[in-house]
Amino acid sequence: MGGFTEEQIAQFGLTFGVSAFMLYMVFIIFQLARESKAGRFGTFVLFLALGFGLLGFAAKGVVKYFIGGGE
Repeated sequence: MGGFTEEQIAQFGLTFGVSAFMLYMVFIIFQLARESKAGRFGTFVLFLALGFGLLGFAAKGVVKYFIGGGE
């Protein structure tokens, strides 16, 4: 398929697909804060609580990268 292997296509989809989904989740958290009129502190709490899972998922990828020797 276009000179790409299945592994390359899967890696591309995983990298950019999950990144796009994470950006969309940030947008959803922002919309939730805005529609609920949470204010600055409420918005901070929403991003802290709901964004913590996204941060953990991203950190997992970074840790796997360094443990795997940069592969």
